[in-house]
Amino acid sequence: MELEDYKKASDYIKNKIGSLSPKIAIVLGSGLGVLREDFEDLITINYKDIPGFPVSTVSGHAGELLVGKISGVSIIAMNGRFHYYEGYNLDEVTFPIRVFKLLGINDILLTNAAGGINLDFKCGDLMVINDQLSFFALSPLRGKNLDEFGTRFPSMSQLYDVDLSKKLFDIINTHTNRAKSGIYAYMKGPSYETPAEIRALRVLGADAVGMSTVPEAIVAKHCGMRIVGVSCITNMAAGITTEDCKAKDLSHSEVSDTADKVKFIFKDVVKEYIQLFNGY
Repeated sequence: MELEDYKKASDYIKNKIGSLSPKIAIVLGSGLGVLREDFEDLITINYKDIPGFPVSTVSGHAGELLVGKISGVSIIAMNGRFHYYEGYNLDEVTFPIRVFKLLGINDILLTNAAGGINLDFKCGDLMVINDQLSFFALSPLRGKNLDEFGTRFPSMSQLYDVDLSKKLFDIINTHTNRAKSGIYAYMKGPSYETPAEIRALRVLGADAVGMSTVPEAIVAKHCGMRIVGVSCITNMAAGITTEDCKAKDLSHSEVSDTADKVKFIFKDVVKEYIQLFNGY
């Protein structure tokens, strides 16, 4: 992708939203599109209409940009994201992040549904991401560096903003006793991991695993954005059975069912987090 490709998309969005100037971008993971209900002055833009945007193909990912206000703060949200396993290259998977940067957005909240690896986790927990593992996958920064967005060799130290992550953790604690924090491991998918892979990831320090978020976080960091991430633990990973997650074979429907059970808590958490940007 070239800079002009991102500019065409950002110019199209600017034309659609007029004077609105989003302060924060949110990527909504599987089953978490319930936030749509709380937008004021909502403008909906279908991905297929935006130059250069891929189209989401996964159940539970609506495939639209939501622009408007929540809690008095102008935001833009991806109701559905793109994944490497859908056949897209990583330039396409992370395309919206650089578009958001051109829109003047410096803060992003990444959400996802994830499998629990930490044996202390339960289905329905919300894990604030404090670091990530991604060395099993290609880097989305591979290839020509776009100097307009960031340096060739960006640091990944403190990838997730410490202060904002702590605030999000505290917000989750006010709504539920299911607040966790931990390391998110990225696997390419679309098959779920084997029990052996999960045991290896646990040895490496991972607390949860999923098929998204990491490429977006790397590109957001390259762009100089502040990043906060949260995983809804929708299932326990392969080989792990707990009292509330007894399925022998993992399925996307299990992920969606658990996300559906916690969606209103998640919505309240995100709305309160957005309030942190009032007046910012």
